[in-house]
Amino acid sequence: MRNPQHEEFFRAAALAALSRIGYARSMRIEFLKMQGLGNDFLIFDAAAIDADTRVNPGLLRALADRHTGVGFDQALMLESPRDENSRVFYRVFNSDGTEVEQCGNGARCIAALLYGRAPQLGRDLTMGSPGGTVHARVRDDGLVSVDMGMPNFDPRALPMQAGAQADTYSLNVDGADFEISAVSMGNPHAVLRVADVKTAPVERLGPKIERHPRFPNRTNVGFMQIINRSHIRLRVFERGAGETLACGTGACAAVAVGKRRGFLDGEVRVDLPGGTALVAWADPDQHLWLTGPATTVYTGCIDLTRFTGAKQ
Repeated sequence: MRNPQHEEFFRAAALAALSRIGYARSMRIEFLKMQGLGNDFLIFDAAAIDADTRVNPGLLRALADRHTGVGFDQALMLESPRDENSRVFYRVFNSDGTEVEQCGNGARCIAALLYGRAPQLGRDLTMGSPGGTVHARVRDDGLVSVDMGMPNFDPRALPMQAGAQADTYSLNVDGADFEISAVSMGNPHAVLRVADVKTAPVERLGPKIERHPRFPNRTNVGFMQIINRSHIRLRVFERGAGETLACGTGACAAVAVGKRRGFLDGEVRVDLPGGTALVAWADPDQHLWLTGPATTVYTGCIDLTRFTGAKQ
């Protein structure tokens, strides 16, 4: 059974197209395309997938292709809530088909979607995810804030191979040593401080650090330029997606690292290639909040039989 909070949306999104095209239910999937700061998502209801259709890495990679599929940084699959306090449980898949634990901008988009379909339920939402429970708030100005929990600097949380927890670690890449910081925001992050994000070696170092042997499950890689104590610029090479226009957990990770090392204050503007996020972490004993826009791009449906031969 569909989750009633978004059943009407998905039905309406595909009704006109289906009446013209006439696809059988098992052949297509209705979806919503959303973006937060340019970080874009394919959002679909798990119940809309036919029982005989497997959501596998090959199918996801085919759908992620920006020339022959829909195109996205991450796919977000909505499932029925797993506890009575949550409105939804969501799963996150990168464009390479791998499933990951969390996505800050994705969580904000899902919160905006749920509020838009049922505003009478209020602006405060609780959602479940593989990375844990997420609390969100849709603000009066339309921006969406999500509680990203408390940063975890224990290298075992990422996981990262390290003898002991430290503020910085030396990472050898192609014979050169680089200073990084490491933190989990429900997913793994390595953060490098750079003089200028425009000239940072994101394309060269990003994939090498992502797959460095010290990160057995790979890692996201953030390149942070500190402008002042309340303003940074950031580029992120995301695990399984490459460099994206924005990464919500990456913004949180950078601010958490900067504040822990004494470089940043508790409220920080984070300028990413796709726009500006606000990160607030007032105290190490408090949760960190991420705020930014969440925008619907379009709704549609796609014939899955085109991708039945996609390699898993």
